[in-house]
Amino acid sequence: MGTHSHTTYNFDERFEFAGKAKTWSLAAIIIGIIALAAGFFVDGSHRLFANLLLMGYYFTCVCAAGACFIALQFAAQAGWSAGLLRIPQAMASVLPIAAIILIVILILGLFSHNLYHHWYADGITDPNSPHYDALIAGKSAFLNVPAFLSRQIIFLGAYSILGAAIAKFSYKEDLEGGLNSYKKSFKFSAIFLVIFGFTSPIWIFDTIMSLEAHWFSTMFGWYNFAAMFVSGLCVITLITILLKRAGHLSWVNENHLHDLGNLIFGFSIFWTYVWFAQFMLIWYANMPEETVYFYKRWEPEYKPWFWLSIIVNFVAPVLILLDRDVKRKENIMLFVCILLLAGHWLDYYMMIMPGAVENHRGFGLSEIGAILSFGGLFTFLVLNNISKHSLAPKNHPFLEESLHHQV
Repeated sequence: MGTHSHTTYNFDERFEFAGKAKTWSLAAIIIGIIALAAGFFVDGSHRLFANLLLMGYYFTCVCAAGACFIALQFAAQAGWSAGLLRIPQAMASVLPIAAIILIVILILGLFSHNLYHHWYADGITDPNSPHYDALIAGKSAFLNVPAFLSRQIIFLGAYSILGAAIAKFSYKEDLEGGLNSYKKSFKFSAIFLVIFGFTSPIWIFDTIMSLEAHWFSTMFGWYNFAAMFVSGLCVITLITILLKRAGHLSWVNENHLHDLGNLIFGFSIFWTYVWFAQFMLIWYANMPEETVYFYKRWEPEYKPWFWLSIIVNFVAPVLILLDRDVKRKENIMLFVCILLLAGHWLDYYMMIMPGAVENHRGFGLSEIGAILSFGGLFTFLVLNNISKHSLAPKNHPFLEESLHHQV
C-alpha cells in the first residue's frame, strides 16, 4: 500500500484477464484464421504471405517498441513513467513469441518463393542462367538465405532475450526490494539500446527493404524505427487508458497521459521528417534506380493510400495534438491512438504490397484475416502477461516521483 496527498493506492492490485476482453481476443484469433484460410483460395498465396509478413512484422515491431521504451526509461533513470511500466514490460515479455512467429513466416515465405523472390529465385545469381540479374548478383554476399536467416535469428534473439530480461528484473524487484534488480535493469537496458540502435536498421533492411532488392535507402531503417516507436507508444497509451477505465492504475493521471501524448506527437513529426527527406531526395534526383520505388506507389491502385498515409500519420496528429490540453483528455487520446495504429498499418501496407504482390487490388479476406488473427493474438498475450503481475512496480526507486509527477 502507498499514500500520496491523502490518497491511498493499492500497489498490489492486479488486472484480471477475463470476461469480454478474453472472449473477444480469442474470437478474433479464430475468425482471423478462418478468414486467412479463405483468403488463400480467394486471393492467392502471394497475397496471403504478404499479409502474414505485414502483421508478423507489425506485431514484432510493437513488442520491440515496448522493450525499447522500458530500456530508455531505465537508461535515462526516468521517474515519470514508473507507474505505467508494467504495460511496456508485458509487450517486451511477448517479444520472443512475436519473433518466433515472424521467423516462421520468413522461412515459409522464402522456401515457397512467395516472399523475397526479387533476390531469391532460381538462377538469379548464375551468369549462365536466363534469369541472371547482375545487380542482385552483386548483392548476393549479403542477400543469401543462410546470411538472411542467421541475421534474423541473431538480431531477434538478442532483442527478445534482453527485453525479457529487463522485464524479469523489474518483476524480481517487487519480491526482493533494494536496488540490485534496478541496477541490473539499468545495465541490460544500456546493452539493449546499443545493440538495438546499431542492428535494427539492418534487420529492417532485411525484412522489408529487401522485398524490392534493386532499391536501397539509408533512411529506410530510421523511417521504420519512427513508425515502430509511434505504434508502440500508441499501444502503451491505449492500454493505459483502457485499464484506467476498468478501475485500475489510479496513480496514473493526466500528467502521464500528457507526456505520452508529447512523445506520440514528437515521433510523428520525426516519422514525417524521415518520410519526406527520403521522398524529396529521390524525387529531386530523379534517378531511375531510385524512383522505381515510388513509381510503383503512384500507380492508380496505390496512389490514394500513399497520400492518405501521410494525412493520417502526420497531418492528423499535428492538428489534433498541438494543443496542450488535448493531450490530457482520454477520449481524444484514445481516438488518436487508434487512428495512428491504423495509419501505420497502412504505412507498412504501402512498404510491403507493391513489392511483394503483383497486380494487387484493394483489401480482401487476407487483409481482414491477418489483422484479426494477429490483433487478437497480441491482445491475448499482452493482457494475459499484464494479469500475471501487480500493476505497480512497488519497489521501483522512482515510483514516488511518478506519483508526484506534474507537467
